[in-house]
This record gives sequence, structure tokens and C-alpha cells, in this order.
Amino acid sequence: MTQLITPLEPLTFPLSGSHLIEASAGTGKTFTITALYVRLVLGHGNACGEGKAFANARPLAPPEILVVTFTDAATRDLRSRIRTQLAEAAEYFRKNPDNTPNPPKGQDFLHDLRSDFSPDSWAGCAYKLQLASEWMDESAVSTIHGWCNRMLREHAFDSQSLFTRSMETDQAEPLAETIRDYWRNHYYPLSTQDIAQVTAYWSDPPALEKKILPLLKHVNLLPSAETPEQILQQTRTSMAITLETLKEPWKNWTDELEILFQNATAEKRINLRKFREQYYKPWLAKIRGWADSPEQKFLEIGKGWERLTPEGMAEIWIDGPPPIHPAFENIPRLQKALNNLPDAYEHLLAHATHWVSSRFSAIQKKRALMGFDDLLIDLDAALASETGERLARIIRTQFPVALIDEFQDTDPVQYRIFDRIYEIAKNRSDCALILIGDPKQAIYAFRGADVHTYLKARKSVQERLYSLGTNYRSTKDMVSASNRCFEFIESQETGNGAFLFRDSKHNPVPFHPVRAKGRDDRFLVDNQVIPALTAAIPSPADNQPFSIGAYLDTFSEICATRIVNWLNLALYGRAGFSGASGSFIPLRPGDIAILVNNGKEAMAIRQSLRKRGIHSVYLSDSDSVYQSPQATEIHRWLSACAEPDNDRLLRAALSTETLGLSFVDIEELNQDENAWESRVIQFMNYRKIWQLQGVLPMLRRILLDFGCNERLLDNHTSPSGINGERILTDLLHLAELLQQASHTLEGEHTLVRFLEDQCDFPAGEAENRKVRLESDANLVQVITIHKAKGLEYPVVFLPFICATRIIKQDDSPLKWHDENGNLQISLKANTKLLEQAERNRLAEDVRKVYVAITRARHAVWMGLAPVVQLHSSAIGHLLGLDPSGSSELLAAVENLARDTPSIALEISPQASNIRFASVPTTGHTILARIPVRSPKENWWISSYSGLHITRKTLTTYPQPGISDDSAQTENLMEKLSDPLLPDSPEILGTEPMHRFFKGAGPGTFLHEILEWMAGYGFAAILENPAALRETILRHCKMHKWESWVQSLEEWMKALLETPLLPESTTRPGHHGSGNLRLRDLKNYRTEMEFWFETRNVDLKHLDRIVTTYTLGNRNRPALLPEKINGILKGFMDLVFEHEGKYFIADYKSNWLGARNDAYSVEAMDEAVRDHRYDLQYSLYLFALHRLLQSRLPDYDYNRHVGGVIYLFMRGISAPSAGIHFERPPAQLMIELDLLFRGVTDRGASL
Repeated sequence: MTQLITPLEPLTFPLSGSHLIEASAGTGKTFTITALYVRLVLGHGNACGEGKAFANARPLAPPEILVVTFTDAATRDLRSRIRTQLAEAAEYFRKNPDNTPNPPKGQDFLHDLRSDFSPDSWAGCAYKLQLASEWMDESAVSTIHGWCNRMLREHAFDSQSLFTRSMETDQAEPLAETIRDYWRNHYYPLSTQDIAQVTAYWSDPPALEKKILPLLKHVNLLPSAETPEQILQQTRTSMAITLETLKEPWKNWTDELEILFQNATAEKRINLRKFREQYYKPWLAKIRGWADSPEQKFLEIGKGWERLTPEGMAEIWIDGPPPIHPAFENIPRLQKALNNLPDAYEHLLAHATHWVSSRFSAIQKKRALMGFDDLLIDLDAALASETGERLARIIRTQFPVALIDEFQDTDPVQYRIFDRIYEIAKNRSDCALILIGDPKQAIYAFRGADVHTYLKARKSVQERLYSLGTNYRSTKDMVSASNRCFEFIESQETGNGAFLFRDSKHNPVPFHPVRAKGRDDRFLVDNQVIPALTAAIPSPADNQPFSIGAYLDTFSEICATRIVNWLNLALYGRAGFSGASGSFIPLRPGDIAILVNNGKEAMAIRQSLRKRGIHSVYLSDSDSVYQSPQATEIHRWLSACAEPDNDRLLRAALSTETLGLSFVDIEELNQDENAWESRVIQFMNYRKIWQLQGVLPMLRRILLDFGCNERLLDNHTSPSGINGERILTDLLHLAELLQQASHTLEGEHTLVRFLEDQCDFPAGEAENRKVRLESDANLVQVITIHKAKGLEYPVVFLPFICATRIIKQDDSPLKWHDENGNLQISLKANTKLLEQAERNRLAEDVRKVYVAITRARHAVWMGLAPVVQLHSSAIGHLLGLDPSGSSELLAAVENLARDTPSIALEISPQASNIRFASVPTTGHTILARIPVRSPKENWWISSYSGLHITRKTLTTYPQPGISDDSAQTENLMEKLSDPLLPDSPEILGTEPMHRFFKGAGPGTFLHEILEWMAGYGFAAILENPAALRETILRHCKMHKWESWVQSLEEWMKALLETPLLPESTTRPGHHGSGNLRLRDLKNYRTEMEFWFETRNVDLKHLDRIVTTYTLGNRNRPALLPEKINGILKGFMDLVFEHEGKYFIADYKSNWLGARNDAYSVEAMDEAVRDHRYDLQYSLYLFALHRLLQSRLPDYDYNRHVGGVIYLFMRGISAPSAGIHFERPPAQLMIELDLLFRGVTDRGASL
């Protein structure tokens, strides 16, 4: 019995009650939804089927019309199309009828709709439509999860839902933690024997997690179970009883059989070529040993399982009838019994799933969090509760009409929700529920979609079933070929029909051929129309079955060859689309889609395309960007940036493929200390960018500095076959995700650990972590069939349509449906369950083939080959193949193509290495416009460390646009120019501060300790020296400098006691107490950052001013003649206030010599001049001057500025105490202020 289906007419379709619309692929489903929406907005109906307006109908506003679909992208597209249709309808109602065509009825929806209203009401209709169009931002077009979330929030009292529950889109880590809790609570207390049994099933929590995850959505279908300890004990007891029963008779039977075989051999009644003593004696010995051992469970006797049977005896017995013995009858039963011994696996897994599901749900509620599944479950539970009828009535009043798109992808929970609200079987007249779907496109079982739920709804609507029967997407030939593919097997009297739902009584999913509206354009190659469906088949002479690997390799090459041939012809106008008006559009790479099942197939075809010079893009529906190789590379970058002085981490980062350093470059870093220190500085700069601006700017800076963008986009392909555009897309995607995560994470190392966790748990379904399309350029598109659903392409290739994976014994859980269409699950397979699960698998694969073929507008090319298990594939089913030989394939395809001109065979297709030959375009060259206005002047951010001095400097890696003038960076840069520490006995015998390591790394080390000391409190350190010792020890361990801990501690304490302004200082203008020390400071700031504007500053002029007013105007290395314009920034190590004066202090770890007398006032002056620290502290003083000028109302430079102190830390025991002090005159501030403001009038003053 087949259910009656009514062809749908958009204008007369009833807008009350419950209805189901079956919309085959390409039949205008979206147009139908928008048409019905327009009618609902106008309050249009058909009470008696005559096209007249409902007298009792009322117009509905967009917030009252619920439209549900299943993805965010589909929601956006559907809302946009409805808005457009409303606007177009409003415009049509405003038009003068004399200025619009008058087509026959049924050809123009808007014309027929307007005709149903009197002309006097057209203006009002136009107003309603326009208002609805503008109201669409508040429309109820939503995903099912979004709508459920809204209902739970808006009706919190009636749904008994919390007001404050938040969405958690990625629950992978919390769920993993719950499973670890289960492991600790239930497996740790087990005995050694029991835990050994458990770990035989799953070795650790991640292995258990893989088993539990597929079951969580179906936990209610699993049997309840006792605790693991009870389960294991019961299993042991049951197994012991079973084994004892099985073993008992064999203790005697083995002896009886041995005597029987010995006698028969002596009497020559056995065929000794098939049955000898060296065969049966080991079998019987193994059986005897098994029967005598209480501990041995299993038995393996190889060929003995076949020989020691009545059939085996009959084959080897040569004289008279074979012997009869109960052992021969029982050996098959024994084998079966041993394969089905009592096992704890099913009950242990059920218990674990129940516990984890319950515990995880409780934890989520306690944390006021919920996942996507919780939204559905909670609303379903609310509707089933005591207040459910009231809640359903409220929702029904709020949304009197609901249209559910893609209903074939629903699941039982979603169906119950809408059934409880709109009561489908009752066909309520006070509301409308319109379900739109196509059971032939139900391919999302792995997400929980259940086609049998759709069939329940189909049964509930009874005769209220409608169909869209005209294809508007494809050419007539394409529709004809598609119809033939499924009619071929559907029309056979035997079998289960095309979609495997037919039985002797009825077929709930029949295949009905669709009509073709047709297209005006045709796909031509050399003026010949390409057949709508081309089946490429190997030569019949080569009838050996293909392995899956050989099939992928062969047909990826054949498919790529066909594509490159067509594209090369298209370059010369010989392949493309011809329109009815005579126009011709050449075939482009973007017109071609290659549909695959998985990433392995995608990689095979993309490699073949790449060899021929054709670029492609690939997008799967499930791959996580955290699974990409780029996630590992970024993890190495972040680790190195977080600890740039860790050699191991930095070398790992520099060795990553994306950064592009060669082996020669890496080896140079091993040999050249200066080059290595420059890299250390570079990554320290990255860390500073990370700290100040975030991880995204830092990662973009890395890509820019190493030239990654240009290199990756310049036809780059990694050794693993990944193209550069894919790599760059993943890198930028990961950078965005890390930037988002950093908003809720504290510190660099926390973000590094976060990335580690994401890579360890890549199974989360958060939309933002799915791999993005690497390009929207005109490239060949490789896409999974699941992802292609709902899309359309001019030309479709299916090179691997024969590939399949049958259900196996170890596939768990097995899913099937009982006779009532209810989903069932088994954790343990048997032959019957495997058959049922395999049938489910095949049925869904057939639906996938339907989806794949119907994506094409003009042509489909498919690769067919006699692969292993071809008869078990969807295409094998559609061709009517059975398990017999592969030679049937050609005959089956010929039979399919018989009397169908739109299907063609391509026998023995050959692959070639021809490449895509791009030719120069004949079109006009597009030139860039010449700007009328002059370009803006250069503007950038500068710093002291970015100013160039006229002396030989080492190679560094500057950061364009971002300068880091922190004390540690400046210290590192100056250390690059210092000579290496001489390793002589004279030096080794001096004080520790002179023997301590020098260079960029040690300088940063000292700077970090001093920065920590300032943060802890200089005075507090002397009160708690243990904290200082612990900090120094922690830092030393990172460098393996533990032997220096005591010396460094004493050195740092001495620094705290060093006079900052000693009485011996004879600098002009020196003021203040000579006994001021770091430990005495009360008001200070560390690492004070400053920014100030620079307007076309001439560095020669700046150099002249600073030289004039510092260091007694003595000679020093000059600045290069450059200009700076923009911002000048920097960081001051220490700014402090003492007795009303403000000072700047800077730590210097320069090594000036091996003895204290090397740190004389004159030596330090020379070092200051050589490194141009005078320029540095002049800029610092000017920044401080500007700050105080803006903050102190009575500011006076001479009264408030104390000066600058450069503390040469290695010279604190010298008579000079390592102090270089200077307070330049106020005139320097005046000159600098005028210079940086770009003022030419020199009459200004402080």
C-alpha cells in the first residue's frame, strides 16, 4: 500500500493543520518556503480551494512565523531569501497592472497572488510586505538548537529552566574529566585480577572515552548494569560454570578419539594424505590440556575445528561409513560456545555510559552550563512534564505557524518536541505545522538524524502529504540520467527497491521520477553536448578486482586527466556552456566539484590535480583545525615566545617547516653565537608584543618577519602534500582562536597549555574550530558529499563512488531499527545484528549517492571499477550486482544505459601527465588608477634601539612597525657587541660579578631578577631573603647555573645596599643624599612605558642637541642622517621619587673588565658614549619631563627632576660604586620639546 501524494501548488496549499511536503533535490523547496511565508504575511488562504482570501485569516508578522532549519549558514541564507521575496512581492503589489505582463494562471506566483486580492487592497498588501521585509531581523528563522534555547529562556518558569544557564559549545574536555573521574572512582579500587580484565577492554580513560562517546545520545537504550566489581564477579562465576560444563565430557572424549584414530590408522581406513598422526595428536593434546586446566578459557586447534566434525570424518574415511562419536557432533557447538563465553564488556560499558551521562549532566547543571543536546533534551522534558500542556499552548500561541525545513534530518527528540506542541496526528485547525524534507537525502545518521522518525511523521499526516515534482536545477538530460539510476533498481519486481525500504506490503520511501523544467544552457566540448552521466570503466580484459588503494590511485589520475583536458580546451573556447541566445561561457575550475567520502580520498585527488598544475580547495564537514600540522607548529612558536631563553624550545620553533629556515640556516645558528643571540632578541620582542598587544598580533608579526605569507602563497606545497594556501588559512584561523581564548586565560604559559589541551581533545564540535575553506578563488572544489548537500555545481565528478566500508564484527555500537521503526543499539555483535546494521549502512550509502548525483546541473562523471565488495556498495546495489565475479560490472552498466542517451560509457579511460596550460588573457588589462593627491608622509613607531649609530653593528632582526625599547632588549642589543669573556686564570680568580657569564642571555637573566625584586619590594627582600634565593634558584635551573645561586644572591643583596648617589660623585648639578639605596625606595615604578609624537625629526639635529648638553660636549659616535616621523616609544627600568625629586635608574650588565678598577668614572663615561646611552637617557628624561609637566601644577625642571642613574652592576664594589649619574640642563628639555613638536620658532620656553 502506497500513501497518496498530492502535487503541491504554492498558491492553494492549506495554511492550517499539519502537512508534510516531500521535496526531491532541485525542485524549488526554498522558493516554496518563501512563497508560503509571503502568503502568511498577507493572511492569504484557500478555504475552498478556489483561491479566495480566508475570511477568518489574519496576517502574521515575522516574529510569529517559526521557520526552523539545521545549520547557521542555512538560517542566514533562508532569512535573506525570505526578505528578498517579501521586498519583491511588495514592489509587485505597488506596480501598475498595466505595466506588468499577464501570464497564464500557474506560471507567475506573484501575479496569481495579487489577483486573489482586490485592487483596492494592493496598497495595504504592499505595506504589509514591506514592513515584514524590514522586520526580518526580528523574525523567528532559527536553527533547532537556537530556537530551543530561546524557548527555555523566555519560558523559564513553565519549562522549569534556569535563567542563567550558559551555552558550552565545546564539551570535550569537561566530558573527558568526567570519564577520568569514573575511572578513579570505579576502577582504582578493583583487584589486580579485575583491573587486568578491564584494561583488556580499554587500556586507559581516553580509550574508554572513544567507546562511550557514540553511546551518550542513546544512553536510554542501554541496559542498566550493576557496579563493575559486581559485573566482573558475576561474569567470572558464570564463565567458570560454563567452562566446567563444556570441559567435563572432553576429558574422556580425547582419549576415546585417540584410540579410535590409532585403530583406524592401523586398519588403513583413513586417508593418510589428509589425516595423519602428526595432525590429530596435537589437536587432541591441546583439547586435553584445555579440559584439564581450570584457568584456560580459550582453545585454538586450527584445522581441527573442521576435521573433527562429521563432515570432516566423512572426507578422510575411505572404508565404510565414518565413525559416529558425540565429540564429532559437539566440536562445532564447542567452537560456538567458546566464541560466546560470558563476557563483562557489554555490561561494563553500559554502566560506564550511564554513570558518565548522569554525572556529566549533574555537573553541567551545577555549573549552569549546557550543550547543544541539552537544549533539546530539556525542552522535550519540559513538554512531557506536568506543566507541559500549558507550555505547549503558550508556544503554539506565540508561533501559530511553524515550517520545519530539512525534516529528514530530524531525530526522535526533535520530532517529539514539535509533535507535543502542534499535535500532528490531530491536524489542529488553530495552527499550522508544515514539515519539508526528502527521505532520499537523509544522510546524517552519524549526527543522530533518523529517517525512521521522518517516516513516523509521514504516517501521522496520513493523506496530508504533498510533493514537489519538477526539477528546476538541472538540464533535462541530467534529470533523465538521475531518474534512470534509481528507476533501474526500483522497477524490478524483486528486491527491496532503490532505497531498501520496500517489503511485500508497502514502500514508505519509493522513488518517484521527477519532471524537468530544463535549462537554457548546455555543456559543450568541441561543439558536442557532453552526456549528462558518464561512467568510466576499466577494460573488460582487466577483470581482476581492484583493492581500495589501487582504485583511489587509478581513478584519481584518470579523473584529474579528464578535468585538465576540459580546462585546457576551455582556455581556447572549446569547452563551456552555450546559452539559448548564442552566448558561450568557457568552463572554469570553479565550475567543477569533486565529491568524496573522506579526507583520504580528497588527498588522493588533490595530489593528482596538483601534479597537473590545477589548484583546488577542500572542505570537510568535521575536520578540526586543531588536528592540523599547523597547530603543532604554532604550539612550538608559542612555547619559544613564552621562554625565548630556552634553547631547546627556540630551536624547535625555528626548525618548523612554515618558518622556512634551511638546514644551512639552522647550522649557522649553531656555529655563530651572535646570530643565535639575535634570534633570542627576536623572540623576546615577540613575547613583548604578546604581552602588550595579544597573541594574534604576535603571530601575524612572526608570519610577516619570516616572509611566510609570500612564500606560502607562491605555489608552495609541503612535503606532506598540503598546499601553502591551506597552511596559511589554518595558521590564521588558529591565531584567531587563540586570541579569543586569551581573553579568559591569564599568562602566556596558560595559553600554551590551552593549545595542548585542544590538540589532545580534537573531537569537539564547536563550529569555530572546524577547518575553513582556504580560498574563495576560482578553483576546483573538492568537498565531502555530506558537506555538498544543499549545494549545486555545473559539473560534478564522483571518482570514488565505488568505495565503501561494510559493517564489521568489531564495529560498536551496532544500530538498527525494529519492525516499528524504533532505533535499537547493541554493544555486542552477532550474525543477525550485523546483517541489520549492514542493511542500514547500505541504505544510507544509497541516499548519499542520490545526494551526490543530484548536485549537478549539467554533467556527472563517475569512476566505476570492480573493487572488492563492489556488490556491497551503493552503486553496486543500484546496478543490481550480486557477490559473483567482477565481469558483471560492464554488463550491468550497459544495461543501465540501454535506451537512455543521457548515460554514456567510457571504457578503458587512460591517465596522462598533461598539465593545465594557462594562456595569456585576451581581455583588456586593468590598470591601477593614478592617485590625484600626493601620498601621505611616512609614519611609523620608533624607539631608541631602532636609531642607527655610525659604527659597525651586528645583524639583528628588527620589528617593522613595532619597536620594543624595554630595558632587557636594550641590554641584549648592547651585549651583542661585547667581546666574549676571556677564559683566563687571572679573570677566573676575580670577584663573582666579574666572572658571571656575559652576553644577551645572562643580561636578560639579571634584568628579570631585578624586575622581580622591584615587584616584590626592595626592602621586603632583605626581610625575607629566602624568597630571593628561591627565585634565583628557579631561574638558574632553567640555564643549569645552580652553582651560581649563592654568588648571585650575595650580588643582588649588595645591589640593594649600593649607594645610588654616593658622596664621591662630582657631577655638576648633583643634589641629594649620598646614602640613598634601592632598599630605601618607597615610591617607584618599574618598566614605565612612554610614547610621544615626533614630527619629521632630523636625527642629525637631535644628535647635535644631545651632544651639546650631555657629557661635557665630548665626541661620541654619531647618529646616521635619517628622519623619524610618527611615535617614539620606550620603557624605563626604574622611575622613583626621593625628597620631592624624580629620578630615572637603568640597570647595565656591561662587562668593562676583570677588576673593580675597570669601572672608573672615566671608563663608564666611555661606555656611555660608545653605546650612546646619553641619547637613551636624554629621551627618557624628556619623557619624564613631559609627564611631570602634565601632572604637577607648579612643575619646574630644576626643582623636580633629580637626574639619571645608570647602575653598572658589575662595578658596585669599585670606588665609583658603578654609578654613572647626570642631570642635563633644562635647556636640553626646551630644545627637545621644540624639535619633537616640529616648531621652527625657537622662542619657546619651559
